[in-house]
Amino acid sequence: MYASGFVTTLDRIATWITRMALLNLLWVLYSLLGLLIAGVFPATIATLGVVRKWLMGEQDIKVWKTFRKIYKQEFTSVNGLGWMLTGVGGILYLNYKAIEAFDGQLYFIVPFAFYLLLFLYMVIIIWSFPLKAHYDAGIFQHIKNALVIGITKIHISIVTFIALFAVAYLSLEMPTLILFFIFSLSALIWFWFSFRIFITLDNK
Repeated sequence: MYASGFVTTLDRIATWITRMALLNLLWVLYSLLGLLIAGVFPATIATLGVVRKWLMGEQDIKVWKTFRKIYKQEFTSVNGLGWMLTGVGGILYLNYKAIEAFDGQLYFIVPFAFYLLLFLYMVIIIWSFPLKAHYDAGIFQHIKNALVIGITKIHISIVTFIALFAVAYLSLEMPTLILFFIFSLSALIWFWFSFRIFITLDNK
C-alpha cells in the first residue's frame, strides 16, 4: 500500500514536470512564431491563461490546444497592451538617461518623481497581464485596475516582484532552468499571487 502511494506520488510529480516543461517550450516556440516582436506578449498571456485554468481546478486540460486557443484569441489585444507598456518604458528610459546626464544639477524632487513613476510602472506591469488573463476588459481599464490593485495590495506587488526576480537570478545560476522551466515557473508564481487577490475580489 505504501509502495503504491509512493509510485502514485512519483507519477504525479513526473506529470507536472512534463506539463511545466511543455508549457515552457510552447512559450518559446510561439514567441519565435511571432518573431518575438508580435509573439512574446500573446505567448505570455497564453502561458498565464493555462496556469489560470490549472489553479481553477482544470488540471487535465490539453496544454497545447488551450495555449494555442488563448494565443490566437488574445493576439491583437494583448499586443496592444504590451506595446503600449513597452512604449512607456522607452520614454522612462529616455528620461533616466536625461537625469543621468544632468547628474547633480537637478533638484531632489526630479529624480524622486522619476523613481516614483518607475515604481508605479512596474506595479502596472506586474498586475496588468494577470488581469488580462483573468478578466475581459479594455486596455485602459486593465491598466487602471492594475494600478489600483497594485497600490492597495502593495505587499503582494513587492513579494511578486521579489519572487520573479529570484527565479530570474536562479536561472542564471542554472542555465538549464531557462530551457525547461523559467517561463512556465515564472507564470505559475506570477499568477498564483494574483489569483489569490482575484478570488477575494470576485467573492466580494
